[in-house]
Amino acid sequence: MYAKRLDNLPPYLFAQIDALKAQKRAEGVDVIDLGVGDPDLPTPKHIVDSLCEAARDPSTHHYPDYTGMIEYREAVSSWYKNRFGVDLDPKTEVLALIGSKEGIAHVSEAFVNPGEYVLATDPGYPVYKTSTLFAEGKLYELALCEDNNYLPDLESIPSDVLKKAKLMFLGYPNNPTAATAPLSFFGEVVEFAKENNIVVVHDNAYSEIAFDGYKAPSFMQADGAKEVGMEMHSLSKTYNMTGWRIGMAVGGAEVIAGLGRVKTNVDSGAFNAIQRAGITALTSSQKCVGEACSIYQKRRDTLVSGLRSLGFDVRSPKATFYVWMKVNDSMIFAEKMLNEAGIVVTPGVGFGRNGNGYVRFAITRDIERINEAIERMKEVEF
Repeated sequence: MYAKRLDNLPPYLFAQIDALKAQKRAEGVDVIDLGVGDPDLPTPKHIVDSLCEAARDPSTHHYPDYTGMIEYREAVSSWYKNRFGVDLDPKTEVLALIGSKEGIAHVSEAFVNPGEYVLATDPGYPVYKTSTLFAEGKLYELALCEDNNYLPDLESIPSDVLKKAKLMFLGYPNNPTAATAPLSFFGEVVEFAKENNIVVVHDNAYSEIAFDGYKAPSFMQADGAKEVGMEMHSLSKTYNMTGWRIGMAVGGAEVIAGLGRVKTNVDSGAFNAIQRAGITALTSSQKCVGEACSIYQKRRDTLVSGLRSLGFDVRSPKATFYVWMKVNDSMIFAEKMLNEAGIVVTPGVGFGRNGNGYVRFAITRDIERINEAIERMKEVEF
């Protein structure tokens, strides 16, 4: 009944987690969900008000421009200039996305032929693999290890893989490890991509969720980045807009046009009213972002302190709303947490085989629930 390509497509990790949560709740368990990275904080009021106003305007009810409203693309360009010092032509170097996940899922179809390699960090966002499989490409895993600060060793890639490699997925601040990368690393990636004729796709969805004064760089800040690739970004995490589905791809005109050709054939663009709200988010005061980060930082400190008090060796992340923790076995630990404590954490192996031996906590619940989770964990033998 189904196409053969679905045989190679793994069940989506977070859909599986949702099913397990629903089962436990049906059993009457008060589940504390520290699994999926979906902000519990509301979208800021000025953004919601902007959507309501735009939705009442009949001019927003028609098909949107495939590449995004020029006003939205100009807002993205201005935001990148203010935040990263990067100049972008809004007409040719910016593309509106229905969330960055959509762009990541489609980009391989623009650049990868059947049988060609895609390089992707492992552990990594599961959609990197999905994107590769839909394009009928081959995935080569770039292992992220604690010993190397979760940065891939580009020199270790076999020459026969490099000869057939067309695309590379990276993402820093990193999901799931919460690792960060210096701008110098992005410079190395640019040189590597030039030498091997590889298109780089940098997933930068978490750049604004940062703590202790840390400022994450953009891949686009590296010299020559536009010549080799693009960056996916999203309003989801920055402005608590996960359900709105609005993001952007920025980069060299040629690579942006390639992704745009796929999108014009498979979707009709993001709702114009949501794009107007996105303009408001990008061009208004960013005070709301700082306030959200302050809340997340307190939650991070609470969780990290609590886990350390239980004897776990855990790093305190500088960015993202994730805490990545070493355990003996990802699945056994996650199952024990759910079955014995009613707590959802994400098994690291769900992000790739190099994630086995780790679990990911999301600090998207308030401090009271985090403290309750720590208290429940005291009753579990690990």
